[in-house]
Amino acid sequence: MPRDLPPPLILPPLTDPPPPGSQVVRTDDGVNLHVEFDGPANAPLTVVFCHGFTARLAEWELQRLVLRDRYRLVLWDQRGHGRSAATPLPDATIDRTGRDLAHVLDAVVPPGPVVLAGHSMGGMSIMALARRRPELFGTRVVGAFLLATSAGGLVESGLLGWLLKLVRRLHLLPVYLRILQLTAPLLERFRWRGSPFGRWFTRRFLFGNRADADPTSVRLVQGLLEETPFPVTAAFYATFLDHEEYESLPVLSRVPVTVVAASHDRLTPASHGRRLAEDIGPSAELVMVQGAGHSVNLTRTDVVDRALLDLLDRAQEGLRQAG
Repeated sequence: MPRDLPPPLILPPLTDPPPPGSQVVRTDDGVNLHVEFDGPANAPLTVVFCHGFTARLAEWELQRLVLRDRYRLVLWDQRGHGRSAATPLPDATIDRTGRDLAHVLDAVVPPGPVVLAGHSMGGMSIMALARRRPELFGTRVVGAFLLATSAGGLVESGLLGWLLKLVRRLHLLPVYLRILQLTAPLLERFRWRGSPFGRWFTRRFLFGNRADADPTSVRLVQGLLEETPFPVTAAFYATFLDHEEYESLPVLSRVPVTVVAASHDRLTPASHGRRLAEDIGPSAELVMVQGAGHSVNLTRTDVVDRALLDLLDRAQEGLRQAG
């Protein structure tokens, strides 16, 4: 039986002016981060959305529509993505995006309790924040929503795993970044956006089974992926190979957590979601979405919305019991 498709999503072009009320947060290394706001300013709970790799804050638009009447929403573009400024290539790391999230929290998020929601790289940024600023969790941060993400070990075996071990042993990452700095402008100049190969890649790695991928959604996600300049994409890819944040999970266990994993996710496999929930412990709930791929928030909107609303209810119940 065919599933119901989510409502069509139309993303405003990046060439449009930023929405009224947007702000810029300047990081300690001088990168300007674009931040948008929605929902009532006096809401008792704020939700901060962290988007995924090569996407932008607009990927949360469908969830934004569901939550905007009840919660204060803060959405930001990670460095090098969307309307945020470019990043120095050596600073295209998960550790750095965790620090950027801390800047956003400190600078523009309203006082009061906060729930963090992160998709893919956004979830990794939340884990990096937990490692760097553990004092926030259980006080300022009262919940975390981890969607199609991983705490590490994305490349553990095969040729890529062997190459990663070699790069680590020989300390070759600076060399890789230097070569990238020299060649990336040329590669970006001749990049073919909207190509059939790009569409195949998007369909193959961002979507799940046949019912999960309608052509409109595939083209939408392809457009999002290809908005991010190639140098940023390639630089961040290096940090995914070295991503390891399991030490942050005891910090996350202090608050209600929902982990959403997709059964056909080829980028952050469902086994990573299961391990996340297991390692976080009793405070974590696992939601497994059958047939879905990495772009689960766009293709299985009803499931993701319900899981997020349930988490917000748990966080508020925890605040009532603590108060």
